[in-house]
Parts: sequence; structure tokens; C-alpha cells
Amino acid sequence: MANHKSAIKRIRQTITRNARNTARRTQVKNATKKVLAAVESKNKEDAEKQLKLAARTISKVASKGGLHKRAASRKISGLSKRVHQLSASA
Repeated sequence: MANHKSAIKRIRQTITRNARNTARRTQVKNATKKVLAAVESKNKEDAEKQLKLAARTISKVASKGGLHKRAASRKISGLSKRVHQLSASA
């Protein structure tokens, strides 16, 4: 257990940040699932709408430090590819 005042504060900060980042990563997962569900149901309009929302969420989380910027870019790119394939096949 921490004995110094600064170490105790760092533990408090770590717990707060960990909870915040976990919540943000969960938002990313939920947004991704919505896009994939729309693609699975072959609903082009809904997939594009969900992609736009997911890209915004992922970018925001990356800018706040919850995700690495390259990981965020990779996720957005993968989702875009899926939605585009849906459009191309239709």
C-alpha cells in the first residue's frame, strides 16, 4: 500500500482514469457491434448511418487517449470496408 501522499493521489487518479477508459472502450465495442449488425442484416442505409456514428465515437475516444490513433484508424477502416462491400454487392 502507498505511504506517501503523492502515491495515494496517483492511485486515486489511476482508478478514475481506468474506469473512464473502460467505459469509452465499451462505447467503441457497442458502436462496432451496431455497424456489424446492420451489415449482417444487409441494411445499407442503417449501416452507413451506424458507420458514421461509430467513426465519430472511435475518433473521439482516440483523441482522449482511450485508444491508440492507429488502432482507431484501423477499426474505422475495417468497418468502412465492410459497409462498402455491402454497397458494392447490392
